[in-house]
Amino acid sequence: MGSAARFIFRRRGTSGTGKGWHWTDIVTWVWLVGGLLVMFGPAVWLAFSSFKTPAALAEFPPTILPYVTQQVTVEGYDKPLALYEAAMPDGSTRVLAEVRRIGIVSQMVDPQAPGEIIKVNIADRKPVRTMSLATENYTQPFVQFDFVQYLWNSVFVTVTATLITLVVNSMAAFALSKYEFRGRTLAMLVILATLMVPLSVIMVPLYSIISSMGLFNNLWGVILPTVATPTGVFILRQYMLTIPDELIDAARMDKASEWQIYSRIVLPLAAPALAVLAIFSVVWRWNDFLWPLIVLSRRELYTLQVGLSIYAGELNVQWHFILAMTVVTMIPVVLVFIFLQRFITTGIAGAGLK
Repeated sequence: MGSAARFIFRRRGTSGTGKGWHWTDIVTWVWLVGGLLVMFGPAVWLAFSSFKTPAALAEFPPTILPYVTQQVTVEGYDKPLALYEAAMPDGSTRVLAEVRRIGIVSQMVDPQAPGEIIKVNIADRKPVRTMSLATENYTQPFVQFDFVQYLWNSVFVTVTATLITLVVNSMAAFALSKYEFRGRTLAMLVILATLMVPLSVIMVPLYSIISSMGLFNNLWGVILPTVATPTGVFILRQYMLTIPDELIDAARMDKASEWQIYSRIVLPLAAPALAVLAIFSVVWRWNDFLWPLIVLSRRELYTLQVGLSIYAGELNVQWHFILAMTVVTMIPVVLVFIFLQRFITTGIAGAGLK
């Protein structure tokens, strides 16, 4: 057993010998397994369900893996028929193909001898299943619903808004952390106070501003109102407070301009906090639904989240497409987190030092 396995399966045991189970071992395992299922269970169900057919999604009780009922071509019938294991009155079991269902009675035939109709109660049959991946759930949206355009719109909005957010918030944080001026504390309190203002309160005046600027039905109308975030200013300011003032004073003595101090000293040292804010910004912009839905009314400008709503009609919801495209929308955020996650602990820990 490797060192990692020994670490995972170690336990306190009886009297500290590690040979038995202590009650804390049981509580720890229940807590860890339960947390694992709560965090990753929905994502695993989503991934597997995205490969199911609409009929498989409608089944109850639901299954985790994407199973489909096997079908067979029977002589005398135009379409393939579904196969079932049917229990006969004499206790035997036969594999039959269902022709039609009337109430609780299923009319079935033997695929090898289709001349005789066999009536079976639906409670006495069980479908013959096999695992099959409905890959058309992923291919059809890109071909039929301009999903590539929605993907490009989301990438443009997310990348542009994140870059502008990093620049604007870092400038504000630099000024609030390294400059001494009257009202600095009050300005920081006002910025933090905006955290308590929900979007629904400022939605109407914000929409009026965007409309008067001619940014309605424009991706910049989605980007610009969200570039200044109080959370980002707070995280960056707290982290920049840990940068020694003596370092900045030495740069000023060497005739460095404020822009050089900001770009060559402060930004490189604040890279962990910038990475944390970049992750947050990507998640916020990528998953934003309400504001793009309000600003954009032309289909060719839809972002991914708004584009997913076209699969939910008034009378029909295409869950197989929604689940598949939801998996697609998760991939960029997961990749960004994988590449930048090592900065999260450093950035958040540094933000809380002062």
